[in-house]
Amino acid sequence: MDKQTFCSSQTTSNTSRYAAALYRQGELHLTPLHGILQLRPSFSYLDKADAKHREREAANEAGDSSQDEAEEDVKQITVRFSRPESEQARQRRVQSYEFLQKKHAEEPWVHLHYYGLRDSRSEHERQYLLCQGSGGVENTELVKSPSEYLMMLMPPSQEEEKDKPVAPSNVLSMAQLRTLPLADQIKILMKNVKVMPFANLMSLLGPSIDSVAVLRGIQKVAMLVQGNWVVKSDILYPKDSSSPHSGVPAEVLCRGRDFVMWKFTQSRWVVRKEVAAVTKLCAEDVKDFLEHMAVVRINKGWEFILPYDGEFIKKHPDVVQRQHMLWSGIQAKLEKVYNLVKETMPKKPDGQSGPAGLVSGDQRVQVAKRQAQQNHALLERELQRRKEQLRAASVLPGVRIKEEPVSEEGEEEEERGAEEAEEPMDTSPSGGLHGRLANGLPAGRAAGGDGFNGHPPSGSAGTPVARELRAFVEATFQRQFVLTLSELKRLFNLHLASLPPGHMLFSGISDRMLQDTVLAAGCKQILVPFPPQTAASPDEQKVFALWESGDMSDQHRQVLLEIFSKNYRVRRNMIQSRLTQECGEDLSKQELDKVLKDCCVSYGGMWYLKGTVQS
Repeated sequence: MDKQTFCSSQTTSNTSRYAAALYRQGELHLTPLHGILQLRPSFSYLDKADAKHREREAANEAGDSSQDEAEEDVKQITVRFSRPESEQARQRRVQSYEFLQKKHAEEPWVHLHYYGLRDSRSEHERQYLLCQGSGGVENTELVKSPSEYLMMLMPPSQEEEKDKPVAPSNVLSMAQLRTLPLADQIKILMKNVKVMPFANLMSLLGPSIDSVAVLRGIQKVAMLVQGNWVVKSDILYPKDSSSPHSGVPAEVLCRGRDFVMWKFTQSRWVVRKEVAAVTKLCAEDVKDFLEHMAVVRINKGWEFILPYDGEFIKKHPDVVQRQHMLWSGIQAKLEKVYNLVKETMPKKPDGQSGPAGLVSGDQRVQVAKRQAQQNHALLERELQRRKEQLRAASVLPGVRIKEEPVSEEGEEEEERGAEEAEEPMDTSPSGGLHGRLANGLPAGRAAGGDGFNGHPPSGSAGTPVARELRAFVEATFQRQFVLTLSELKRLFNLHLASLPPGHMLFSGISDRMLQDTVLAAGCKQILVPFPPQTAASPDEQKVFALWESGDMSDQHRQVLLEIFSKNYRVRRNMIQSRLTQECGEDLSKQELDKVLKDCCVSYGGMWYLKGTVQS
């Protein structure tokens, strides 16, 4: 009875209906669950102890009764061989309770390390339940009605689906769709939507999907028409199928639909009678083709359903060239089948600026060389101007030369070109001469080594990168009052992973820039006296704490941080007595618990600052 065993059991096989929810600051964060295990007390070891006890008693009684008895006579026995087990008998044995219990007992134990609810590691893991990139990101899936979104979040179970009629083929469940491979997701979406811009397809697939993989997949099931993707004809009309209107085989339907798609690569308008006259298909089939990708306009004909996507054309010229080659092959086949007059393609859609003509590789190289020479000359002039300003500043430290860009382009190149040529490894937020000097000393010396409890120069506070970085730092320390540099870098990497590609914070943030931003945000570095034999890395020994948060516990936290600036670990009663002495009042248990929870963790009866405990 000196131990207790918990045994896990699977509560449900289908976990797609469940999610872990965390409500924080008016936001509901949902995390999908891929498995649910329930721990229940198990007393099987007590049963084994009782069985061993009964066996010992039975053995003792049998030994006592057989002492006075003569040895039993030898008896003849009959040996029988079991018959071969049939398949049905084997299945019954496998599904029996005894067999399942035996398999369950043979399952090996997995040794785990347990972290308590208040442990720092548990606190860090709990942060994964919060969406790191929710600010400013629009969720394009939340455009449905509440009942539809609830159905997506909790699809009906299989038992309920048996009682309901089969849903139409054009109805999709996003929850079920995302369980399929990426190629199948793209195929199902294009088959149902028929025509879609690439940006809309990416929003439906989710922000975590790689756009390069989607581009590879979309070209297998769709063709590019006016910068938009139209599903291929053989996806809608597979082999051995036929028209529901005229009974025409799928091969003829695909050829007729390809002709309609090709006509839309020539112009935004198509006349149905012209299509019917060329393809020799019935009016219903032609109308189906047009309804897939166009809308009818009175007295004009059929107009392509989506506007020309020039942005995709400019962004992916390699895909456009590959699609141009495919359309050239389709055009040649259509000209041969329908006896068409050869036309140049693709034309620019009416009223739209189409893609530029194809440029050869040599022409691109020549253009790139000219641009590089122009940029190089501009950077040389800017670099020379910077060096002259630095020489003048070294002679007259109190004088700052006014910086005026040579041109608008020079102003743009100032951030990305000249600084890279002169100081390629300097990513600190300091700007200008006063940014490099603090109290008459260079920033590195004024900082006193790795960090200083003051504020970095204000000259960099106005840059967008510095403002964005400071907003992240302030928000992080409002949630966690004490952080090591190592943990702060880990949280910053998580924040970067949630940002869209091309965000300004991807420009490169050095450790020094991150530390300076922390100090500028009202935090201080706590010089914790780590033991000499500590296994903590240098980043783990740099501890930063929010000095003033604006609540009633600021004074208590400041006293606590001063305690840990002189002690690596402290007992609770010492913390309580020091707080009472400094604040002049007795803290209640709730107030003390709040201060300790904000800044400390408990391990082995002692209290440590968060992130500094070495197990």
